Amino acid sequence: MNFDEVINRFGTHSVKWDMMERLFGVPAEDGLSMWVADMDFRPPACVSDALQGMVDHGVFGYFGDDAAYKDAIIWWMQTRHNWTVDPNWIFTTHGLVNGTGLCVDAYTNPGDGVILMTPVYHAFARVIKAAGRQVVECELALQDGMYALDIEAWDAQMTGNERMFILCSPHNPGGRVWTQDELKQIADFCVRHDLILVSDEIHHDLVFAGTTHIPMTLAAPEITDRLVMMTATTKTFNIAGSHIGNVIIPDDKLRATFGARMGALGLSPNSFGLFMATAAYSPGGAEWLDALIPYLDRNRQTFDAGIAEIPGLRSMPLQATYLSWVDFTDTGMAPTEFKKRVEQGARIAANHGDSFGKGGEDFLRFNIAMPHSQIEQAVQRLQEAFSDLQ
Repeated sequence: MNFDEVINRFGTHSVKWDMMERLFGVPAEDGLSMWVADMDFRPPACVSDALQGMVDHGVFGYFGDDAAYKDAIIWWMQTRHNWTVDPNWIFTTHGLVNGTGLCVDAYTNPGDGVILMTPVYHAFARVIKAAGRQVVECELALQDGMYALDIEAWDAQMTGNERMFILCSPHNPGGRVWTQDELKQIADFCVRHDLILVSDEIHHDLVFAGTTHIPMTLAAPEITDRLVMMTATTKTFNIAGSHIGNVIIPDDKLRATFGARMGALGLSPNSFGLFMATAAYSPGGAEWLDALIPYLDRNRQTFDAGIAEIPGLRSMPLQATYLSWVDFTDTGMAPTEFKKRVEQGARIAANHGDSFGKGGEDFLRFNIAMPHSQIEQAVQRLQEAFSDLQ
């Protein structure tokens, strides 16, 4: 596990690196790509070994008998999250954006409202709008530099047209790990307004020491009849290109509805993703992850310390994920100005905050899952780009 290795990803069809110059104007020659949420690290050896085994065998036919795959999911959730999963609850989707789209399709109708706690992962709104549903933005409150729920304000927003609440837990881009009390408040809100709750927990393994992620199904078991859980190996083990995710539904009625939509659309997973996920959810994958978290924590500390030295910039305290959410409000600059300084001055591609919805306009999201030497470069470049504020 050499997370310090700088891997050249240019020319590999990496959206993160090969699209950087086209989308952000950041030069490929010396730019740093800190936008798309995949890591610049090799996955666990057990995953690569599984793929090599497929290549050595040399026949790539239809996948059959997914018992070992489901057993791996069950073992991981029990071992890492104290969550007992029945194999019959598991649906495998083409990643969790696909899983989100299927939930919207299965449980809502055109014109229905779907609630997002914004700012939040931009693909949610894209899928909702594409399905002809209405995005309902319930804006998070800022308290002591971190996001907090604003349930009273959200209650006042409801019109009765809302049918679904999509929760991002842990939160992307804010890096919050929601507490037991907060999760219970969200569950109560969904009961009060008769909402299906879809809990996207793709970042649940990427949690820093001192904080514990609680699966929504454990935080509020009384809402099982309206709860859909979503998890994946892809963020945890840097295998996003496998496009595989799991929609886990304990309730019989909800499960039947979801299964009917998947069947009608003829969806089934690819064998490469199944082999990779089975290999990742293993003791070897756990060992790799246990080495990754402190490495990411070191990156977090270096990046946050560097940001703190720039007047007017503040990074939100990161409890989970490898995505740093940086607030430029106190610079007094318009978004066009601070984006220009980051992209043209520092030669860094970062996600624009306004793409995450209300409340994100004065932020940029930086992916810090890269070799520590590149984090140090990023900090130096940002300090130089804003040196006139010193």
